[in-house]
Amino acid sequence: MANTKEGIVEFEVPGLEKPCQTWYKVVGDLDTSKTPLIVIHGGPGACHDYLLPLEDLSSSIPLVFYDQIGNGRSTHLPEKAGDEGFWSVTLFKDELDNLLSHLGLKERPIDVYGHSWGGMLAAHWAASPSSSANLRRLIISSSLASMDSWRVGMTALRKQLPKEVQDELDRAEKEKDFESAEYEAAIEVFYKRHLSLARPWPSKEVQAALDWFAKDATTYGTMYGPSELYISGSLRDWSCIPLLNAISVPTLLINGREDEAQDVAMQPFFDHIKKVKWVTLDNAAHFSHVDQREKHMQHVETFLTG
Repeated sequence: MANTKEGIVEFEVPGLEKPCQTWYKVVGDLDTSKTPLIVIHGGPGACHDYLLPLEDLSSSIPLVFYDQIGNGRSTHLPEKAGDEGFWSVTLFKDELDNLLSHLGLKERPIDVYGHSWGGMLAAHWAASPSSSANLRRLIISSSLASMDSWRVGMTALRKQLPKEVQDELDRAEKEKDFESAEYEAAIEVFYKRHLSLARPWPSKEVQAALDWFAKDATTYGTMYGPSELYISGSLRDWSCIPLLNAISVPTLLINGREDEAQDVAMQPFFDHIKKVKWVTLDNAAHFSHVDQREKHMQHVETFLTG
């Protein structure tokens, strides 16, 4: 088992009276010549816990996990719920840069792995030369290049649900009733098909993500919405497609065959990033690192060390 070290770095945010704190965990040794992998979680707000299967790679790759502010073990800001101007992509890019500076990782090669919202953030960050000059390789896992392409895939999946489930989703959205037991049951039908195929349901990784959403929905509710199937937050019109040709490093795309990140959402990454490889895992959904853990890790390790 690799050595682990946890820490806190202060993060100055304009407009806040005192600095925020970003919690992080290093698995392995950053003082070796091995290129570390920075792991960016999704949600927004799912926290690092559900991506801990990536520790399988720690014998050959040092890893850095962290919780983005507003979530997990980092500073929570419930008073900022609904503040779309505050919870911006730029905020989280700045937080990542701050963490890398603290760890001494701005002047040496690094690799970055972003899952879901983390992939959106990673792509945006990687397309900014001033921030990512030391980026060696990029992995975008189960993510989306634009919210419009995401909607196309999600709409197609929604139409495959049982009629009574679709009816309940329609009713809840019309009435803005997202907290009823009936709505939660309908959402679970979708999640079991397209979030994770691991059984018994939910796996500990799925439960970890859902638990954090329940504990503090500030970022998820503000940036995305009340559930994966209703996009009402500040990311509703988001796209990084115009930026993708600025990503020059080798990039690996991974998604699952039953992923809510359908191929249509991933395709622009493949079309516009210069050096790119794409792997789709069978018998896997959004948490392909759980559903097909061994294969997922093999692809990541081969890409990073090959």
